[in-house]
Amino acid sequence: MRPLEIFTPIILAVYLLHPLTGKKRFVVINLLPAFALLVIAAHASIEGMRWQMIPLYAFTIVTLFLSIPAFFRIAQDETPPRRPLRVILSLSLLAVSTALPILLPVPAIPAPGGPYAVGTTIYELTDTSRKELYSGKEEARRFQIQVWYPANANSSIERASWMANADVFAPAISSYLDLPDFFLDHLALVKVPAYKDAPAATTDEDFPIILFSHGWNGFNAQNTGQALQLASHGYVVVGIQHTYGAIVTVFEDGTVARNNHSALPSGAPDEEYETAAHRLADQWAGDMGFALDFLSEQNDDIDSRFHRLLDFSRIGVYGHSTGGGAAIQFCGTDARCKALLGQDPFMRPVSYEVQENGITQPSFFMFSQDWADLVDSRNNKLFNPFYVKSAKTYGALFIEGTAHYDFSDLPLLSPLAPQLGLKGPINGKRVTVIVNDYLLSFFDMTLKGIPTDLFNDQSPYTEVKSK
Repeated sequence: MRPLEIFTPIILAVYLLHPLTGKKRFVVINLLPAFALLVIAAHASIEGMRWQMIPLYAFTIVTLFLSIPAFFRIAQDETPPRRPLRVILSLSLLAVSTALPILLPVPAIPAPGGPYAVGTTIYELTDTSRKELYSGKEEARRFQIQVWYPANANSSIERASWMANADVFAPAISSYLDLPDFFLDHLALVKVPAYKDAPAATTDEDFPIILFSHGWNGFNAQNTGQALQLASHGYVVVGIQHTYGAIVTVFEDGTVARNNHSALPSGAPDEEYETAAHRLADQWAGDMGFALDFLSEQNDDIDSRFHRLLDFSRIGVYGHSTGGGAAIQFCGTDARCKALLGQDPFMRPVSYEVQENGITQPSFFMFSQDWADLVDSRNNKLFNPFYVKSAKTYGALFIEGTAHYDFSDLPLLSPLAPQLGLKGPINGKRVTVIVNDYLLSFFDMTLKGIPTDLFNDQSPYTEVKSK
């Protein structure tokens, strides 16, 4: 819960507990329900109202009306009766009213640990050299990228939202999780520790670039916490929004492109499915390549915030799930990729040629325990020989107690994330520490030449095991 949301039930609890003291209520005590209502008004103005708080809003108003007779008791110099059962019942109702905003908080993306402030901006790109495969229309491929970058920023610059167009994204995510459409409407209130469209920081040594590819039914901001951490340490991180593979995409003209389920036909025979998956990975790898072409133009454009700031000799790529497969496909076919990291990489979209040859760039792979335990899965049977054939691998590991979405920001949605299938039983903060350490250390080592002992045989984290 946010500060003013926490303050409101504390005020009400003090008011409700006072009769147990056996003392007369002073005027200031009797004014606490009115003060709680003023706090709610400030909360509405500063933090923003949300549906999870409705029971607490209602409880505050009812308590205020019920407090009015106490004024007459004060005027008559009466001592209110203790009535412990009434106090217990009132406190129980307050606890129930407060439970919902606790269980469904406004997520807080952790602040990154690097020396740079972080800026972020969104671009819409159209690649006229490629046809859109999944819209059912004769049109060029159109997609978006979100860039997180080292910035010169101050408190006067607007903080960025976690997700643009949350009014469309939140219902789409709710529907994907089989929840009511309104369930995640409060995601529109989430601000991240990054500044919208801030000026880029200047540098004596140009910033390396890292591309990120989300998973099937994911979105480019699903790993914002990781992007912030990398950007704060001097990387320009580019999240690709793969249109029709993402859960939903909202273009500048208002067009809404939802996930096209036929692009990965669930339940299809293996050969048909993998043919479709290879086609998808080629499209996503093409998005990555075109994003780099666009950034190259920005690097040469004197009016761009990235003018002469990007180092195209140091390009890293990482991806989650289907995006991990697309990242492998890109690095297997585009020499601009200099380092690859996969998070639960889905291998079936990777072309047979890349699977057969492996990749030549330095690589590292992280798996959830859920995926690693499926020893005989199609994915593991494809990954294991590919891994052996890849030339410069720094390991393949899994983290005990993790599930597939532990590599993303989605576990932040609720303390009930394990019950919702959004994470494993391991502590979420612990996962963040482990994943961010490996992520940053790998790219620091491969793109900046910063030595690390993290990739030695014995991990310093007891939860980390070799796959």
